[in-house]
Amino acid sequence: MLFVIVVIGTVFLAGITFRKIILKGQWEFVIFFAALFFPFYITILSIVYTATRSTLLLTAFQSIKELVIGFAVLSFFIFQRDLARYPFRLITLDWLFVAFYAFAFMFLVLPIGEAELINKVLYFKNMVLMGVFYFFGRNTRFSDDALKQLLHLMLGIGLLAFSFNLVEYAIDTHFQQFTGYALFNEQVNEVVPRGNYGLTWTFETQTLSKRFASFFADPLELAISSLMLFSIALIMYLTTPRERAYPYLILVGVTLGTLMFSSSRSSLAALMVLALYIAFVFKLHKVLVFAGLFVVLFVLYFFYLASEDFQYFVIDTITFQNTSSVGHLLEWTAALESMIASPFGIGLATSGNVGAVDDSLRVGGENQFLVFGVQLGWIGMAMYLLILAISIVYAYRAFSELKNVQEARIAFVATSVKFAMIFPLFTSNAEKFFFVSLISWWMVGYTVHAIHRQRLNATLDEKN
Repeated sequence: MLFVIVVIGTVFLAGITFRKIILKGQWEFVIFFAALFFPFYITILSIVYTATRSTLLLTAFQSIKELVIGFAVLSFFIFQRDLARYPFRLITLDWLFVAFYAFAFMFLVLPIGEAELINKVLYFKNMVLMGVFYFFGRNTRFSDDALKQLLHLMLGIGLLAFSFNLVEYAIDTHFQQFTGYALFNEQVNEVVPRGNYGLTWTFETQTLSKRFASFFADPLELAISSLMLFSIALIMYLTTPRERAYPYLILVGVTLGTLMFSSSRSSLAALMVLALYIAFVFKLHKVLVFAGLFVVLFVLYFFYLASEDFQYFVIDTITFQNTSSVGHLLEWTAALESMIASPFGIGLATSGNVGAVDDSLRVGGENQFLVFGVQLGWIGMAMYLLILAISIVYAYRAFSELKNVQEARIAFVATSVKFAMIFPLFTSNAEKFFFVSLISWWMVGYTVHAIHRQRLNATLDEKN
């Protein structure tokens, strides 16, 4: 039954997408495709492979995203009106993206590192997707209705994920037990099932309680995605007339619910930081005071009322003494040692928890900054850090400047998500989570395009 639903749904979505992109030249629809397809990507592959055991059919479903993205890029150039007059008005962020990929391309073509060429190509392809979606954003112009539909669509994904979480919790079983996730991981990704539930250790806490992932790849991807969906729900609530805003407040609670089901400590910490950042953006001084009061109350609770188990759990987490924290620390140490020994990098496909990386060559992998640092050296890591920092600041400034409410919402989500992701980036190879990574990079690009268009129109109005 799951196989039939997946095949019909995927073929239907792919058919609509190819029709709009190829026949109508609406390459921007790739963003709607990404919002609908990426959250279910691993679940789709797991179900398809488990039901058929066909690597050919699996490859066909895997290739859908590359085909859609490739055709979207081609469609942009084919249907671009007067391509000869395409305006190349590049800002610092654009140049940083160009420099970052030019630098990475050098590692691809030069004999640097021990990874096989095919692995380097696959890894570089996944790296390029960040820049491609930023490029899509820099050139997308959606109507207000289309932007609202996109945000509502993503909130619908969050509501569906929460519904799956409730069912998982009610039957005390991971949804991945029904999708063939473990078999897919073992036979395709060569990841042996681990943990008490036959999946991987990431699906359980140190106390053996279940961490749920809904239909996402794992609990961490659900947690990081929940941060983006939380930002969307919150800005929709804050910028909608009160008589029509309450459904968004419910969705704020829904996104927090999915975050709790995922039991991700880094994402929960990111949520606290995100709340402070949002208070700063909106100048909500009462929220800042409340946050300070909450910290004081938590400290008092921790020292005087909390159980010993909870106290040990917090102390072990902070001091990196529990299993998960120790694992992160060991990965960071290995990565830093590699960067000190090889400051200019050891080559592509040598770090990170993605399929293109051979385990025998992998160094580190649970810190996105260090993943790039190991492969591209200190220079590559510095460029990535600059891209992230400038994106946060640029979108923050654009949010207060943009006059169009829908575009301002996109800017808000862009700056909030990129800021909130800093914590998860320290504990995971988070750019591999296509849904939150690529959609948020598109939002950054869209924000840059929107603010430039507004400034250009203002200049033209002054001249007239």
